Amino acid sequence: MPTLAELVSGFDPTSEFVVPTQWTQGRTAYGGLTAAMSVLAAQLTKGKPLAPLKSAQFLLSAPVVDSATFTARRLREGRSASSVAVETVSGGQVAAHASLIFAQPRPSAISHDHVGVPEVPAPEECAPFGDASAPLRPAFVDNIEMVQAGGTVPLANDGDPRFRAWVRHRGAEGVDPAVALVALADALPPATTAAFTEWAPVSTMSWSLHICTDDLPKPTDWMLLESSSTFTLDGYSHQSMTLWDSASRPIIQASQTVALFA
Repeated sequence: MPTLAELVSGFDPTSEFVVPTQWTQGRTAYGGLTAAMSVLAAQLTKGKPLAPLKSAQFLLSAPVVDSATFTARRLREGRSASSVAVETVSGGQVAAHASLIFAQPRPSAISHDHVGVPEVPAPEECAPFGDASAPLRPAFVDNIEMVQAGGTVPLANDGDPRFRAWVRHRGAEGVDPAVALVALADALPPATTAAFTEWAPVSTMSWSLHICTDDLPKPTDWMLLESSSTFTLDGYSHQSMTLWDSASRPIIQASQTVALFA
């Protein structure tokens, strides 16, 4: 099973990227992997080194099946911020499009943090997240350790559709923290599946995220991930997501639109 570190070290943006079956969810590549490789493709574009990743928007328009190409283009490079577009093509069609902002810190008198962090047990006190025997359990989860830190689980159908889990990579040593954390921040299933009564397909359509700090934790550290479905109607769900480090600092805030086939 190739680790994230092995995938990153062997990545060549001028060549086709072969999707390992161990990094899939259903018939498509794990969305967090597609997003992370888009970030990596942007970092590898020619020119001066990019600033730290600050924000990203991913449109996931079609399945990434078997293999894909990642084509990155620098759109603008300013004094403190650069914008990069990355197009992912798989099976002859555009499967994903990323709009990325890389930005240096800028002087500002304004600073606040109203994110808050839930009180949860330590990782070693938590049981594994989800059912390892679930029929639609995606293959990629074997690459990530996940233990339940509160909230509920898929198919619980018992109230607030909110997942909380401590998560960390298996085999991400040496990976750029931004690449690794983007690959980690999508690890939980869509929170609306907590309201399901039986398994059914779901598909993330868009994902927007904000990197809260340039002082990123190591890719192999435990981090707390929460995903909460805030509104679901007419076969589409909106969810809010936050990733904190073990010191309770917010690292990533994100939101997704998810299509339901239930």
